[in-house]
Amino acid sequence: MDEFFPHIPLQREEPVNDKRPGRPPRFTTPDDTAAHGKGIQEFLTRATVEADLNEGGFDERRLFRFVVEEGFSPDDLPKIASPEFRNEIEVVSQEGKEVVVAFVSDAALESFEALLTTLASGDVPANKQVFYALQGVDGWKPIDRMGWALKQQGIPEEEIFMLDVELWPLEDSPQEREKLWVTFEDWLNQQGVSVADSVKQPGLSLYRVKCNKDQTESLLRYRDVRTVDLPPRFGVDIKLLFTDISEFDEVPAPPEDAPGVVILDSGLITGHPLLSPAVGDSASFLPGKDPSDENGHGTLVGGLALYGDVESRIQGGKFVPEIHLFSGRILDEKNENGTGFVAKHITEAVHYFLDEYDCRVFNLSFGDLNKPYLGGHVRELAYTLDTLSRELSVLFIVSAGNVLGNQLAGLDWKKNYPRYLFEDSWAIVDPATAMNVLTVGSVARYDQTVNSRRYANDPAEIPIASVNQPSPFTRRGPTVGGAIKPELMGYGGNWAINTRAGANALVANSGLGELSTNWKSVTDGRLFADDSGTSFAAPHVSYLATLLQKEVPGISPDLTRALLVAHARIPEEVEQLLGDNGNVRAVCGYGMVYDRGLFRSLENEATLTTEGLIPNKKHHFYEIPVPDDFLSKGRRVREISLALAYTPYVRSTRIDYRASRVQFKLVAAENLDEVTKIFNQATDKETYEAIKEIGTEMGAGNRNVSSTLRNKGTVQSATWYFKQFNSNAKLVNNRLFVVVTRHDFPWGELHSATDEKYALVVTFRDRENGKAKLYTQIRQKLQARARVQV
Repeated sequence: MDEFFPHIPLQREEPVNDKRPGRPPRFTTPDDTAAHGKGIQEFLTRATVEADLNEGGFDERRLFRFVVEEGFSPDDLPKIASPEFRNEIEVVSQEGKEVVVAFVSDAALESFEALLTTLASGDVPANKQVFYALQGVDGWKPIDRMGWALKQQGIPEEEIFMLDVELWPLEDSPQEREKLWVTFEDWLNQQGVSVADSVKQPGLSLYRVKCNKDQTESLLRYRDVRTVDLPPRFGVDIKLLFTDISEFDEVPAPPEDAPGVVILDSGLITGHPLLSPAVGDSASFLPGKDPSDENGHGTLVGGLALYGDVESRIQGGKFVPEIHLFSGRILDEKNENGTGFVAKHITEAVHYFLDEYDCRVFNLSFGDLNKPYLGGHVRELAYTLDTLSRELSVLFIVSAGNVLGNQLAGLDWKKNYPRYLFEDSWAIVDPATAMNVLTVGSVARYDQTVNSRRYANDPAEIPIASVNQPSPFTRRGPTVGGAIKPELMGYGGNWAINTRAGANALVANSGLGELSTNWKSVTDGRLFADDSGTSFAAPHVSYLATLLQKEVPGISPDLTRALLVAHARIPEEVEQLLGDNGNVRAVCGYGMVYDRGLFRSLENEATLTTEGLIPNKKHHFYEIPVPDDFLSKGRRVREISLALAYTPYVRSTRIDYRASRVQFKLVAAENLDEVTKIFNQATDKETYEAIKEIGTEMGAGNRNVSSTLRNKGTVQSATWYFKQFNSNAKLVNNRLFVVVTRHDFPWGELHSATDEKYALVVTFRDRENGKAKLYTQIRQKLQARARVQV
């Protein structure tokens, strides 16, 4: 029987070395600088006409959209005017390779035009590199203000309808921000547009309004409007599985000091006999609605968050909750939120459960189908979750979102699987794009429908995915900046087609979903129901995250995220289906969490953990003791998994979005001095990226995720695989180091904390050698090192 041990604390080495600042980017000098200047002049003339067509606004500023070369810092754009006018040019937002800029005064615009004239005449203006980086100028037009759903579905046909309007954020000026809100609300009143709800934060200004088609056209011309879009869609279909299970032992209450998981969903049926003993509190944050579940979705999610694998509990005949279950209702009986902004209700709920019960894990199993992520800025709900994560030190587990069965007409579900998983229509939706949360996609657990089991000789019903393959409805990443999303996968169900009815005839109530608690248990006597969706994959991870709080009291959200991804791996069935390439990461991230060594270490699966505070432009060094048994002779697979997590400040008006960049590298060297010398020479991005990790040299262990890919996210992981060691192996002849580096984006240096928190996890595995004493040998090496230091 396996013996378990607490994870091993890892100590950092001294010194803390500087990460020297990189060289500023150099932009291509045009072959004909005068022609370049004349071209920008023509762009500006047309853009000025377009800007003057805008209406409204809290002052007289004009908005322009500048197209710039990749790598250009938007904070340098005010240099297009003379020094005395630069404070009258404000960078409003960065949208991809475009920077939206406000000219507060005519004098500032005239100064820019004068310097452009200098360039067009063949002379060289001051700050020429900024002018060379300009590729075009345009206005912010109605089509630019239309959100994805409004572009796809068009303006509604109803006489009066709802729209969500986002204003350009003014994060650094409270006075201007207040003026922006008052002016816009006065304009809405003059237009006869009524406000149903609003969210007013430094980085987010949202209004849900009732309007008609003519008023919509005016909104799309209003200068301070960033986007106009249709309200969210949080639709979920509930399929009940008629399960004849009615008797279990009495369910005990969890220990009083056990941690709690909060379900932010459609409410909860607190009287369900398997949930009732564990329910800590159930509250509604939806105006006019009580906390009870009128949809069934929240109760299904709640059962999975409380028990994890419900089916295994049924088979074991026992339901013994180890954690408390809380419910915050934010969705109505249609699984929607039409009364206001869900971001506002989530904020209220998080503060309530944190203040009253110190809850730290929140499950959000819904997504806005009207907001797939196809690039550009992060939308309002994801931004809210990222901000709350940092400010309150809480962890959100979010579903990746589902594709609807009728989303693509004429699609042959079985024949085209899995190719359609990479179409734009399968992109993750808000809030799954959030960087500081864990996003969870879905894997199929079953591939035989109820009818297939009932009629063994009838081949009519065919599952789309096979066991342990991505669910056909799961959505894929990446998110902003190319970061890996979703990070994790969980069992969330499958779909099947009826071949007699056609290629797109999905089978209803097929029995391929995740089994959980039935909201109608009191009325129809059935304890269980099933449904398919990423909604039911996310609570599997929420359950594990909350159990980590039980096993490691006081564990931070960063260490929780790092431990989860360090113990995740891609199922073999997925690798066989998709191959080991970018497609796998886009759909499955780091894979499914395997909990064998998650909560506590074993002798042949030992985990080291640490948390640190790192200043900007610094390195932290950790020497990792490699146990002798890990290096022993014999051909077998051995693993080293690393994971790092941090929760940076974010800003939706910058394409970089996160202020800080914290990343790690695993390197082999003779000693600490050699490592510090290598990283002290990392003077720019290219040099840093050129430092080779172990696993990138010939004959070394195989690394499954490159540093370039994983560093784009705020939770990062990679695993190194070794099959055998000879006398020339890197790990045999050198010492092993992890180097953590922080280097903020230029815009973020003023906004991020002096010292950025992070968590680091290192795990050694030798599963094929049951006699390996990895844990004991690592502890002995660390103790010996400590005695030497003393």
